[in-house]
Amino acid sequence: MKTTNTGSATYEGLGKEGKGHVSTGSGALAAQPYGFNTRFEDAPGTNPEELVAAAHASCFTMALSFKLAEAGFSDGHVTTSAEVTLEKQDDGFAVTKSALSTKGKVPGMDQAKFEELAADAKANCPISKLLNAEITLETRFEG
Repeated sequence: MKTTNTGSATYEGLGKEGKGHVSTGSGALAAQPYGFNTRFEDAPGTNPEELVAAAHASCFTMALSFKLAEAGFSDGHVTTSAEVTLEKQDDGFAVTKSALSTKGKVPGMDQAKFEELAADAKANCPISKLLNAEITLETRFEG
């Protein structure tokens, strides 16, 4: 099985004064504004790190859901957030961390098994494999 998805961006003007728009091939995002002010000044719109965080959280959550099903569980829910860190370094900016925090409730499962399957999902979800940054995971199990 193979799938290819697309995204696109435009940027009009240069540097801090420029304004961009980002879209996804599916149309889920259509010409959403982004630029220096949405990245560093909390202006309305999105930014690349926010999009990576959403991608990582959704990819990990789906991967964990599949791991839970493969382990024989058929009911429950998982919620994950991701915080992606962008830092200034000597040679420019770099994404240095994606911190995942997941919470799950799966009847009949114990915390140790949840943590084992979450660690497997963290290591093996496609977005985790894509990112060349420290990826952390915090789990909360609600029994």
